[in-house]
Formats: sequence, structure tokens, C-alpha cells
Amino acid sequence: MTFNLLIWRQQGPDQPGKMVPYQADGVSPDMSFLEMLDELSQDLIKQGEDPIEFDSDCREGICGMCGLVINGVAHGPLKGTATCQLHMRHFEGVNAITIEPWRARAFPVVKDLVVDRSAFDRIIAAGGYISVNTGNAPEANAIPIGKVDADSAFDAATCIGCGACVAACPNASASLFTGAKITQFTYLPQGAPERKERVIRMVSQMDEEDFGVCSNFGECEAVCPKEISILTIATMKREYIKAAIS
Repeated sequence: MTFNLLIWRQQGPDQPGKMVPYQADGVSPDMSFLEMLDELSQDLIKQGEDPIEFDSDCREGICGMCGLVINGVAHGPLKGTATCQLHMRHFEGVNAITIEPWRARAFPVVKDLVVDRSAFDRIIAAGGYISVNTGNAPEANAIPIGKVDADSAFDAATCIGCGACVAACPNASASLFTGAKITQFTYLPQGAPERKERVIRMVSQMDEEDFGVCSNFGECEAVCPKEISILTIATMKREYIKAAIS
């Protein structure tokens, strides 16, 4: 398989960037998308050029580091799939592929396709610690939790913090990410002691990081590799209003 690639290249945060064309030849349908970029980078190194910088770690759709905008869609064309889980067979019949980094003021480009997502870390840190002293692992049924609440908490907890929600949102909002992190504690009794302080601090930090506001476009939910529900945003807003007036 041969692909005409148009890839964003940028030497540094303060340098101008541009889309640069490349041709990837001999691409196996069984290659992952990141393996294809690895092969292209090896060819560039042999030609004396800089390799293409991009983030990745687990390559199993767990860590969230691999996020790229592929043909205008965060993580690419497959629903519920991170970039590292995408294979080139999914591009059969496609000749041209554009590859860009997450684009948001709160995610400044470090180099090429690598962006600084430490704003997410600061939102998490703003939420503080869970003060419940768990000690040794408790018996699974020691704290009764309703199935609906347990399912809601664990569904939200699957968020891997990749930032696709921000990249896809026309406003570059981090509401889905922040909503998921708040929701995972809201429905569990262990999160109750700091419940009010947590939501106030995390939402305030999200605003301070210069993310946009949520306008209910729903693009965040559409591209999330873990298919986090937009209902987590409603939970966040409800919790924030309750905390603010109490």
C-alpha cells in the first residue's frame, strides 16, 4: 500500500509550523498507524532528516498518549479507537492522509505532533486527594453501592485523558475530561468527604487553563476512544451548582 501523507512539522513551541508532504511506500495492511509513522521516520533518518516526533507509550489504547488528528478527526475514522489501535487496513482505498496534532490554546505544540497536555495534570491535581483511609484491601461487598451508581462511576473512570475531546470541540473545551474525573468520584462513597471542594477546584482550574466553554456540540463524545458519555458534563455542572450555592 502507498499513501500520500501531509504531516504537520514544527521545530518548537515558538517556531512556525507547516504541513509537509511525504510518501509512504510498501505499507502493510497489518501495520498499526504508529508503526507506519515509525517506518517513515526511519526512512527520514536514513536521508539525514529529522524523524517525525509524536507521542506514544503503551500502544494498547490505555495511556492516551498517542492522540493525533487524522483526516480531520481526532484519533481517526474508527469509533471508540485510539490512534495506536488503528491499522492501515482501515485506510484501504484512501490515497491521502493528513496528520495533525491536537489544536488548542491549552495544548501548546512542543514539536511536530507532540503537544503539552500538562493542563490535564493540573486539573487532576487541583481535585486533591481522597482522604478516606482504606488500609488493607477491604472485602468487595463491605460498602454497598447500587449498580447504577457503580456503573456510572466506572464508565467515567475509563477516561484515559488523551485530550481528543478538546481537539474535537469547536471551543476546545475540556468539559468531558473534567466531567469524567469528577463523575468517577461523585457516585462512590469514598469521594464524598471532598465532594464539594473537589468540583469547585477542578472546574476553576479548567477555566484557569484557558480551555473553552461547553456548548453541547457533542463532538467530544463522538471521538472519545473510551466513549465517555456527555452525561458526565451534566453531572459536573449539577455538582458545581450544588457546591457553589451550599
